[in-house]
Amino acid sequence: MIRYALTCEHDHPFEAWFGSSGDYDDQASRGLMECPFCGSHAVSKQIMAPAVAGTKRRDATPEAMARVQTMMMQAAQEVRSHVERNFDYVGDTFAREARAIHEGASEKREIYGEATSAEVRALKADGVPCAALPPAPVDPAKVN
Repeated sequence: MIRYALTCEHDHPFEAWFGSSGDYDDQASRGLMECPFCGSHAVSKQIMAPAVAGTKRRDATPEAMARVQTMMMQAAQEVRSHVERNFDYVGDTFAREARAIHEGASEKREIYGEATSAEVRALKADGVPCAALPPAPVDPAKVN
């Protein structure tokens, strides 16, 4: 279970529990959430710190944190490299092509490209699977 702090378009704050973050996304995309104060369906999540129970801080030295960061950056780069090697690049037609594949109007294949945040929201609302690609690594020569 996950608890979200929510607010409506009239700034009424409230909380709600969901089985998963996907459950929230599903209900939000179908307009099923409603403000308990005014009945507005224009509901959005608020920024909140996660409450993680049962974790112990084991090794928070700068060296350990640097190792974790390096490991995470390497994993993200491996994901990006895999996609770039194995998926078809469709550029700024990603949203249109992803929708066409989902609807069976285009050949089923793995693709990647660019899309605006509005296009991504529309794809997700319509059940078209998509996810952001990890960013390209920064050129070490261009780092401060």
